[in-house]
Amino acid sequence: MKKYDGLNQAMVERFAPQPGRRPLLPELSAKAQVALMCRMLFREGWNEHIAGHITWRQRDGTILTNPWELAWDELTASDIMTLDAHGKIIDGEWNITPAIGLHIQLHDLRPEVNVVIHNHTHWSGIWANLQRTPPIYDQTGAHCGLELPVYNEYRGTFEDEATTLSAAEALGNSKWALLANHGALVVGKDLRQAHLRVITLEWRCKRAYEVELLGGAEPLSDEVVEKVSITDPNGFPFLFEAMARRELRLDPSILE
Repeated sequence: MKKYDGLNQAMVERFAPQPGRRPLLPELSAKAQVALMCRMLFREGWNEHIAGHITWRQRDGTILTNPWELAWDELTASDIMTLDAHGKIIDGEWNITPAIGLHIQLHDLRPEVNVVIHNHTHWSGIWANLQRTPPIYDQTGAHCGLELPVYNEYRGTFEDEATTLSAAEALGNSKWALLANHGALVVGKDLRQAHLRVITLEWRCKRAYEVELLGGAEPLSDEVVEKVSITDPNGFPFLFEAMARRELRLDPSILE
C-alpha cells in the first residue's frame, strides 16, 4: 500500500463518515453546497471583487453556477443559478458571466470533470503573472502532486468561443493550471476534490512566494512530493466539512 507520511488509504477509509456517527455537516442542498464552496474559497484568496465562477454539473446534466452580479462572500443558496448543458439559464434571478463558455467547453471535453473553478486569484495569481511554476516547500503544498502547467496564450477575457476552446484543450488532463497574466483554473470530479486542489494550490503559491522573499531555499524533491502527497480523489479526511462549518458559524444565512 502506498504511504502518505502518516495518511494512507486505510486511514482515509477509517475516517470516512460512517452510518450511526454524528454527521459532520447538516444535510445540504446542492445549491447550498455551491454557495458554501464560494464562501470557503473566498477566504482562501479566490476573492477578486465579483470575478470568478464555479460550475458543478449534476447527474441530470444540468449545471449549477454562481451569478455574475454577486461577490463570493455574499452568496446564499437561493442565489445559485441552474443552467442547461449548453449554458442557458433554466432558473435563477441573476445573470451569468459571459465567460461561462470556458466551463461549458471543459465539461464537454472531459466527462470526468464535474466541477470547474476559475478566479483572478491572490497567491496563484502572482505566479500566473510571473508565468512561473511555484516550487513546493512543504507537505501541505504537496497534497495534490507536482505537475502544474502554465497556460501562456492568454489574449483577453474568456468570452470568445475560440479562446475558451483553446484554453480547455490546452489544459489536457491536468487537474489545475495557472493562466498567465490572468489567474488560476481548477477542475475536479466533485466539490470535495476541487476544494482540496484549490487550497493546496494557494498554499503552495503563498509559501513559495514567502520563501523567495526570504532569499530562497531547497524545494522538496519530486520523490518526496510523491511520497507525502495524499489520495487526492478521496480528499483529506474532515477538511472540507471543517471549512464548511466555519462558514456556517459565521453566517448561517448561507443556507437560505
